[in-house]
Amino acid sequence: MDDLAGPALEPDEVVAGGDLAELLSLKDGDTFLVADAWGDILGGVDGLFADDTRILSLFRLLIGGKRPSKLSAGLSRDNAAFTFHGANRALPPVGGRAAPRGILHVERKRCLHAGRLFERLRLTNYSLEEVMTPIAFDYDVDFRDMFEVRGLQRARRGAPVEPRLTGRGVVFGYDGLDGVRRAGAVSFSEPPWRLTSRRADFMFALAPGQRMDLYLEAGPADTEPPSRDRFREALSGARHAVRTIKGRGATLSAPDGAFGAWLEQSRADVALLTTELTTGAYPYAGIPWFSTTFGRDGIITAWQMLWLDPSLAAGVLRFLAERQATEVSAFRDAAPGKIMHEARRGEMAALSEIPFGLYYGGVDTTPLFIALAGAYLTRTDDVALIGELWPALTAAAAWLDNHGDANGDGLIDYQRGEQSGLANQGWKDSVDSVFHDDGRFPAGPIALVEVQGYAFAAWRALAAMARRLGQGGAEVWEQRAEAMRAAVEERFWLEAQEFYALAIDGEGAPCGPKTSNPGHLLFVGLPSPERAAKVTRRLLSAQFDSGWGLRTLATDAKRYNPMSYHNGSIWPHDTAIAVSGMARYGERVGVAKVLLDLFEASKRFEMRMPELLCGFTRETGEPPIAYPVACMPQAWAAGSTFMMLQACLGLAIDAARMEVRLTRPILPAGVNHLSLEGLIVADARVDILFQRLGETIAVTHGPRSDRSVALVLEA
Repeated sequence: MDDLAGPALEPDEVVAGGDLAELLSLKDGDTFLVADAWGDILGGVDGLFADDTRILSLFRLLIGGKRPSKLSAGLSRDNAAFTFHGANRALPPVGGRAAPRGILHVERKRCLHAGRLFERLRLTNYSLEEVMTPIAFDYDVDFRDMFEVRGLQRARRGAPVEPRLTGRGVVFGYDGLDGVRRAGAVSFSEPPWRLTSRRADFMFALAPGQRMDLYLEAGPADTEPPSRDRFREALSGARHAVRTIKGRGATLSAPDGAFGAWLEQSRADVALLTTELTTGAYPYAGIPWFSTTFGRDGIITAWQMLWLDPSLAAGVLRFLAERQATEVSAFRDAAPGKIMHEARRGEMAALSEIPFGLYYGGVDTTPLFIALAGAYLTRTDDVALIGELWPALTAAAAWLDNHGDANGDGLIDYQRGEQSGLANQGWKDSVDSVFHDDGRFPAGPIALVEVQGYAFAAWRALAAMARRLGQGGAEVWEQRAEAMRAAVEERFWLEAQEFYALAIDGEGAPCGPKTSNPGHLLFVGLPSPERAAKVTRRLLSAQFDSGWGLRTLATDAKRYNPMSYHNGSIWPHDTAIAVSGMARYGERVGVAKVLLDLFEASKRFEMRMPELLCGFTRETGEPPIAYPVACMPQAWAAGSTFMMLQACLGLAIDAARMEVRLTRPILPAGVNHLSLEGLIVADARVDILFQRLGETIAVTHGPRSDRSVALVLEA
């Protein structure tokens, strides 16, 4: 992500009412909502956000001056709606009569649709008497940029616009320093008996057994008042949007209870974060910090989902190709051919107070872009799209040649152009994530080990794509790939540790701490089988394997801290890439064990994979320990479920050959059936069923179309 994402955030300062794992999110396009289990927005990181600006910073329901007691709350299984069930606390006397607690059922149901929050408040009187019910909504706006919410201080801000009362609500405004007026509104289906710029009060008389509904909306101002019909239409639209995204590609299901629920939740989380852009579907990185387009995250998520839904990769590749850099900019860390790291739309980005409006400070995104295109071609045989992208792909290859190697030593490296940019520009981009054995920070430019692996994969992919398209240059790219393989094996391998170095610094010295980064080398198939086996053994040892997933840093390394952002925590996507690499070299048992560990961890998080969790060793009977400001949902965390499962199944698809290969498939312990339905291979579809029979996994398949798909089982 960026180095504001981790250690710069202090949970006690930025999170109100609990950690992010206790907050619930909804998303629609470039609008998202973060609220607590009551449905309230209380400050901190809570809010209704649009285009990287917080539109609503406070929104709280009070009944009789108090928050209702909570019975239950949660998101629907498709992530389209939030529902809160509660009961009133003791009500104050109104007209001489008080009401005891627990006689009113309170239901809040809400969704996001068309960039607006739609909510229905439903009250039901279960007492034998009429109940006078005072209801209030407190609300406020601050129009803060996302980076302000994350903790950055600004020297100046724009000017708030005087709120305008409409009789049914209030319209707010803010004139930004960028010359843009940002607006938001809160409105109700019934006129409040008292309305101010910060509060709406209602009084309802509920007869015994009576139910009443109040509808409200928040977001852009609208001349139409909230109503039942508008709420129903919005809820239907939100659910339809999720179904459309989830319906793409193949369907995975497992009748084994919780495991099947995990698959469904992970798929729903990817769908929630996927946004339809003019270039196609794009998975936004995560809520709340990263609900926007990130190059690295989009590529990895698309790769994780490639075997199930290749359309996601097509959308990511098109979007990134359109935003490929064409000029040199030290402020944006850009150079011709480079693929973007991040795009933001807020006021601070527009004013260049931060470089992230369109920022290119990711050293790995460009080779990953090329490598994903190669993997997509193998998966789909979509020659037309690769032909469309070929100029962008060759421009990205030119960046590797002309700008990716700053000091001419044959390695792809990075060093930020200005102090405002990211200090570290690999996936571990916090300021303390790259260091020497003794804890010293290295001099730049820095060549990360996994980035060399991505470049190796990119050059091999270019060679394969060139041959498929009838383009020249394949032999040259193959030679570059093999030269990179030799360079990594010679310069990064530390014989005494039987492991690869994290990086080579600007003075040519290796950064020796044992990290999870070499697992990415396994993913691209760079190491020799002998060295791959040694890396696998180390990654599956207690130094890395916490019992909840693989740590980013070995427990005996300097700077190891299981509560840190990158130096000992567990990132599901990182674990998934590593175990997928292990599977590439034949490992199955360890892969299935790690998948099962992360599945068990997900139970602590309502079957969701958080962005990361703390790297403490698993203790019998104790849950995993949450990282307090981790995004959840996070796209590449949710997608890791499917990458790890693909690794267990040993599944690979070659569309040109109309083949699905399964190499020594294995199912995690406790999972006895797995159904893969509607798997698309070129213009055909196939269903595959995996079933445990004693010590073996039986595989059956059947076509869904006239054209047949060969299922190849390999030992």
